[in-house]
Amino acid sequence: MSARNHSPAPFVPTLLASSAAPCPARRKTAAIASERRTIITYFWSLSSAGFAATAISYGPARMGFGLFVPEFRSAFEISTSTVGFISSLGFFGFFLGLLVAQTLLRRLGPELPVLSGLIAAVLGMATVAAAPNLTFLALGVFLATSSAGFAWTPFNDAVHRSVEDENRPASLSAVSSGTGIGIAGAGVAALATVFTGLSWRVCWSIFAIAAALVLIGNWAALRSIGKDTEGTWSRGWSDLLPVAAIPLYAVAFAYGTNSAIYIAFAGDQMAEAGGVPGLPAAATPPLVFIFYGLFGLAALGTGRVKAMVGLPMLLRLIMLAGTASCVLVVILPASWVGLILSAGLQGLHVMMTSAILAFWSDRLFPTLPSLSFTAALLATATGSVIGPALAGLASDAFGAEAMFLGTAALPALTAAALLNRFVRERAVDG
Repeated sequence: MSARNHSPAPFVPTLLASSAAPCPARRKTAAIASERRTIITYFWSLSSAGFAATAISYGPARMGFGLFVPEFRSAFEISTSTVGFISSLGFFGFFLGLLVAQTLLRRLGPELPVLSGLIAAVLGMATVAAAPNLTFLALGVFLATSSAGFAWTPFNDAVHRSVEDENRPASLSAVSSGTGIGIAGAGVAALATVFTGLSWRVCWSIFAIAAALVLIGNWAALRSIGKDTEGTWSRGWSDLLPVAAIPLYAVAFAYGTNSAIYIAFAGDQMAEAGGVPGLPAAATPPLVFIFYGLFGLAALGTGRVKAMVGLPMLLRLIMLAGTASCVLVVILPASWVGLILSAGLQGLHVMMTSAILAFWSDRLFPTLPSLSFTAALLATATGSVIGPALAGLASDAFGAEAMFLGTAALPALTAAALLNRFVRERAVDG
């Protein structure tokens, strides 16, 4: 009997059909819910994977050389100027990594550059652990530090395309704040070698194993993220040069110079001054990096602080934190107060500036999220390459105190130049 005869019989099949095949409104609601779950999943998976990648690449891989300078001095008989040149070589690897990562990202998506960076971290830290001479040490530092250039910027692209706009600052801040855990963890491992007598080579072997585990985790998180197919690559580097972007690059350069010099020399300088009371001088560099990393975790609140005080004021405060950090190395190098304040302010300077560069570049160039962040980090890397080499020479020529005071001047001058009318957050790329 058919429905055309107005029999009640078809009523049951009709109900069954309606439950088996939802109406368009229900299908739309289900699709929206599914999409929402996917967005939330990407928020957590990308934030976690990026946090771990930056913890390794910007933690022990990028900071490890400065953390172990006293041990390297003893093992390989290197001078202050050589310390500066090796640090600059490592940051040159960071510079090259940024360029290569951008090419790989453009052609193949974020997975390959991130994994390439983590492979470089594994190989570099394993090379340092086994280094028989200065040449292999420098090669290992170059490879390890280059991982920082590969393993962060692709997350700007992945987050921009997979996470909703209002959640991007939180996700990008989480990615950048992995650095804090990485640095503090590296410091704890180094401190353990001081009190247990373990070789620094064992510590670097542990770093390499941790990098291998993070490599596996990032492979699992990123394998579903393809390349950008919506044409945002039709524009290039020349589109990143408007006058309104100059403050972004100036802040990035000052931050890169200041932080690289601090990483390379601050812990060793405090140890040379006698270290903190009650502990062997060898414990000083690990303590510097522990407090550096722990204070840097405040970067998780960068977005909230910016909302309260505004971007121009936040930038000025963070630049002045970098200045104060270097000044304290000179005036209070052998005290707990000086160590904690200096390391803590530098941690705030580095991690909060990193988070700012990530979301500031995204706001200025919303159609070029990864390329614009890469441009900002290239300015950072330029300062990081130039800074330690010149600082090492200046330290040999004029003394460490004069070198640190000169370093402190750069972020102070940058803070003075950051007038409100020059700092823009609105899109400049149309």
